[in-house]
Amino acid sequence: MKKLLLIIIFLFPFVSITMAQEDNDDDKIRDKMRQYIQQRMRLTKNEAELFTPIFIRYFKEWRTTLRENKTDRLILQQKIVELRLRYRGEFKDIIGEKRSNEIYRHQEIFIQELKDIKKERLQNRQGGTRRNKALL
Repeated sequence: MKKLLLIIIFLFPFVSITMAQEDNDDDKIRDKMRQYIQQRMRLTKNEAELFTPIFIRYFKEWRTTLRENKTDRLILQQKIVELRLRYRGEFKDIIGEKRSNEIYRHQEIFIQELKDIKKERLQNRQGGTRRNKALL
């Protein structure tokens, strides 16, 4: 029992650090996505000020939805659609109906660009590793 308690006490800081790192990464991605969408939609300063707190709430719920429903793709898609419909009304009050739909298109473009960058970095790392092995 004491060993189990010691193991838990020893591992707890590492779990906390990992979870904090995930939250920090989410915050960075959220802020970059928010800036990207605001720039692409050319929001005015006033629109951006009203948009930001709603987008932050939306992003947090979106990430939670992704995490909670990652095992069932169809349910995930349904939950995302429901979330978008709910927030579209809030965005519509700030930027109008047509532009509120564009938010999600820009979000998808941002995600695809992020995936492309990640893929490119992975390929560069693998390419560098192969070259280094060839030199040995």
